[in-house]
Amino acid sequence: MEQDRADGPRAGHMMAVVTTGTGGYERLHYREVPMPVPGPGEVLLKVLAAGINNTDINTRLGWYAASVTAGTENTTEDTARADGGWSGATPFPLIQGTDCCGRIVAVGPGVDAGRIGSRVLVRSCMRRTDFAAMDTVWLGSDFDGAFADHVKVPEREVFAVTCDWTDAELATIPCAYGTAENMLHRAGVRAGQRVLVPGASGGVGSAVIQLAKRRGADVVAITSAAKRAAVAGIGADRVLCRDDDPIACLGKDSVDVVIDNVGGPGFATMLTLLRRGGRYVSSGAIAGPVVALDMRVMYLKDITLIGCTAWDEPVFPNLIGYIERGEIRPLLAASFPLAQIAEAQRVFQQKRHAGKIVLIPRP
Repeated sequence: MEQDRADGPRAGHMMAVVTTGTGGYERLHYREVPMPVPGPGEVLLKVLAAGINNTDINTRLGWYAASVTAGTENTTEDTARADGGWSGATPFPLIQGTDCCGRIVAVGPGVDAGRIGSRVLVRSCMRRTDFAAMDTVWLGSDFDGAFADHVKVPEREVFAVTCDWTDAELATIPCAYGTAENMLHRAGVRAGQRVLVPGASGGVGSAVIQLAKRRGADVVAITSAAKRAAVAGIGADRVLCRDDDPIACLGKDSVDVVIDNVGGPGFATMLTLLRRGGRYVSSGAIAGPVVALDMRVMYLKDITLIGCTAWDEPVFPNLIGYIERGEIRPLLAASFPLAQIAEAQRVFQQKRHAGKIVLIPRP
């Protein structure tokens, strides 16, 4: 990663990590950029902490290109893919960073100045118009995000939160928990249902466990043997290892809902496990985006396949309430200075952690 300045920015500027295109760590530049100025209806945040997500790395690697069919762990870093950005149109150069815990330090025209000083979380997934349409924009994917000293966002997308969590702990929430809550909301998960969670130790998977348990569901998690105890510790009722045969362990037609961001070769097994009328929900495919679907299994079992990207309106306000009432807890695996983003992403890609890795900008 290129680092242009180590002594801080000039007046009217800030330090940020700018991703210049698809490729390896050489595409990450920690450098001085102009300070954003909030416009009408916008606020300026001092970024207190910013979480790392698969999307940040997948976008840089060009994993979203149609030509890529492998899982995220097998995507090479030495190829520039013009069509590989988020939704095929990432506006490089871009300041990435989808998770943001910040403090409001300035407001644009039309915004109540009384909000200055509030510690907030930013709703990462924003609707362009209203919640009647699915057209979205994402912080750090469609416009400059939180891998910077400051970020400007629409005022309607910042939510004050009152709790004793640290800034880094709050930064574990937006993308992972928003995505997890959205999938559970769309699937209508309720008390007494059995929910299966492959990839249970990741940011989204671990969030699904907590949020599904909060709804009273019976949760079965799948993870590596090394992370089995950690996953059980966050509330899973039963934990299988990746080497286990889930059909032998659970039986066919034994699961109401599968929340699966893994995909890949295990997809067919997930449908076999679902009861008639079950729901399969996904917002990712880290083990591979191209899967084998036996249409007969889907229609003969009345299975509903639910793809989730756009968050529904209740999702983020619900999360703020869960935090303030102490109904969920953060899973902070590690934090790094923002300038060390390349090292943080290397650790992230090793997949030895449970929970989220967070970046901390300059004080």
